[in-house]
Amino acid sequence: MYPVPNQALNQATNQATDQATNLATSRLPVYTMTINSTPLPDDVGFDAQQVELTAIRAQGPGGQNVNKVSSAIHLRFDIHASSLAEPVKARLLALNDRRITADGVIVLKAQQGRSQEKNREDALRRLVEIIAGATAIPLLRKATKPTYGSQRKRLEKKSNRSQVKSMRGKVAE
Repeated sequence: MYPVPNQALNQATNQATDQATNLATSRLPVYTMTINSTPLPDDVGFDAQQVELTAIRAQGPGGQNVNKVSSAIHLRFDIHASSLAEPVKARLLALNDRRITADGVIVLKAQQGRSQEKNREDALRRLVEIIAGATAIPLLRKATKPTYGSQRKRLEKKSNRSQVKSMRGKVAE
């Protein structure tokens, strides 16, 4: 496991904070997420030590740079061993996402950037997005009934349409 420089973490944190704020709507709480100092609400959050970052060689074209430099980042985050709140863990594990393994580990691979720092920021940003999505408490659907007037209107339109279709047949003389 490679150490995570504070400067790169702070940059990734700032981007993640902006995106977490953009994800939040008026009915959802806004979390200011930072990875290094973790000023999150008491029931939600994780530490930088819980994220395992590994530098690997990137795939695809790129010539000599791709073959020599380990610029891609492989991020692993164990949901069960994290300090996230239990409801957030349960929502993360319930997600039908191919990036979450059967063992409850989020695995992300970032290789879009040419530098290791950009890929590290991208991986951390994507991890924060996944966790921010799971922190939002889903609203329960309130069952409603159609009004009497809307039921009558629907049945009236249905009978009118039935008459139109019945008139399409051959004319009997």
